[in-house]
Amino acid sequence: MKMKKTVAVVLALVLVFGLALSACGSSTTTLTMATGGTQGTYYGFSGVIANVLNNKLADKLSINVESTGASQANIQLVETGANNLAIVQNDVMSYAYNGTAMFDGKPVTNFSAVISCYPEIVQIVAASDITQISDLVGKTVSVGASDSGTRYNAEQILNAYGITFDDINVVYESFGDSADSLKNGTIDACFQVAGIPTTAITELATAFNFNLLAVDDEHVAALQKDYGFYTKITIPAGTYSCVNDDVQAVAVMATIIASNDLDEDAVYNFLKGLFDNKAEIAQGHVKGNELDLDTAISGIAIPFHKGAIKYYSEMGKSVG
Repeated sequence: MKMKKTVAVVLALVLVFGLALSACGSSTTTLTMATGGTQGTYYGFSGVIANVLNNKLADKLSINVESTGASQANIQLVETGANNLAIVQNDVMSYAYNGTAMFDGKPVTNFSAVISCYPEIVQIVAASDITQISDLVGKTVSVGASDSGTRYNAEQILNAYGITFDDINVVYESFGDSADSLKNGTIDACFQVAGIPTTAITELATAFNFNLLAVDDEHVAALQKDYGFYTKITIPAGTYSCVNDDVQAVAVMATIIASNDLDEDAVYNFLKGLFDNKAEIAQGHVKGNELDLDTAISGIAIPFHKGAIKYYSEMGKSVG
């Protein structure tokens, strides 16, 4: 009898202990974050964020990072509920929300903005005899892949200068292929949208002298009036070995979005975790150095998630 009582007590303690653990675990929110290819910045940067926050906020968040087809695919993954967090270009985010460009007539609105992380600069790389955007008329220009965000960036910037795709010889090539074509003389210029320095352009500079074409203040203002996702930025002199002066450009932002169904506290904790642990994130990935409260809310043309609004309000930033 005594043995039976002892066993019963042990079982009861195990049950209570298990329930306690279950209760503790129930406060942890699992986030599935869609990123990009495993060799890309989205995946590497997001992986560092996940590692740091999973360690620092283990009682609140558990973040799983998944390799995906990047911006357009990520928005579709959030739409279907396969992921509740994703990193995307803010222009593609805007296209989705408004049902334009590659989302023409098919708007996706069940997501909201969390943070702009770092700029992806629209770099216009041209042969050395081309010195300004207006010189591109009649030239052969690569505008990125036909279904890419770069293709739309190129069209928008050219249109701001009164140039259409009918005024140039359009080529649809990847960054690497565009760099090779410039070097071989089969194209005159190309658009590349990426963080700087961009590997394809850095490698091109070792064997080919080129110009980076500037976007002047007048046309930056025109672009920002029509497309709220653009920010003005400077490409510093020396970013590429053959570019000796600062070049003004426009950029879109690598932006984290969340499903509208994601709990307010989960997004708040995620965002607070980013800034509370910025130094450690920056140690793991250079883009962590670019996390900043001011740029965090820039270039956002869609509503912010309620959890983000709560955090930014606490930090004195009005976004809602």
